[in-house]
Amino acid sequence: AGVTLSARGGRLQIRGPGHGVKLAASALVQLYSLIGKGYPIFSQDIAFGVKILESSPQTRLEEIFLDKVCITAQKRIISPKSINQKLYIDAIRNNDIVFGIGPAGTGKTYLAVAMAVSALAGNQVRSIILTRPAVEAGEKLGFLPGDMAQKVDPYLRPLLDALNDMLGKEKALDFLERGAIEVAPLAFMRGRTLNNAFVILDEAQNTTREQMKMFLTRIGFDSRAVVTGDTTQIDLPGRANSGLVEAERILADIHGIAFCRFSKSDVVRHPLVQEIIHAYEHKSGKGSVRVI
Repeated sequence: AGVTLSARGGRLQIRGPGHGVKLAASALVQLYSLIGKGYPIFSQDIAFGVKILESSPQTRLEEIFLDKVCITAQKRIISPKSINQKLYIDAIRNNDIVFGIGPAGTGKTYLAVAMAVSALAGNQVRSIILTRPAVEAGEKLGFLPGDMAQKVDPYLRPLLDALNDMLGKEKALDFLERGAIEVAPLAFMRGRTLNNAFVILDEAQNTTREQMKMFLTRIGFDSRAVVTGDTTQIDLPGRANSGLVEAERILADIHGIAFCRFSKSDVVRHPLVQEIIHAYEHKSGKGSVRVI
């Protein structure tokens, strides 16, 4: 915001341009109010709060930060950190199928897993199914070395990491062993009907038209699905068209299906990640950079 803060006695003074002072004051007042309501403020929350108010000065931060999705095994509250993340969470609550499209690091998959864990804990669904297409950077599952577990693990590891973060490794393993949570390549979904489940398809930009149609038609009664991907990072071999790109084009007007878009401003990884993405894009002159 281009301001400086100084504390003297019981007063905090903000110096800088008028707009910056107003923005900083609003952020500080709202963050202080959040502390009073029991929300633990970390340094990154200050940055998130300022970023939100920069783009939308009338936003009430408590409507975003206090929207508790779930609590991790380490007792950390998972909640939206941007306006688009809040819209995404609301869309998942209010629609049977939601597409989250945007750059890596914007919380698309992590928040979807958090919503799935919350739904399972609240007995809204009987199971969680996490899946990815087994094609990345030109590799095909059948040509990878090792047994099936070894082949599958590299593709599904990000989903397992999110589960371990939410539930703890021991509890996540218990759910996996009991079948309450299933993590499998997309090809394993063929021929099934997924009832009473929270289903997440990650890296959906690497599905073909046929794979996307197959996945979406697996959804059964009392189920909901979240599809995540980045349409600027398509690794399909040859000139195959992305099923995610086509789905956005032909399904956008169907009631019960929502599309949520994320941008670089929604990146919630280390503060340097956003600058790194921008620097690579600027240097290469391209519109995107691969971040996994």
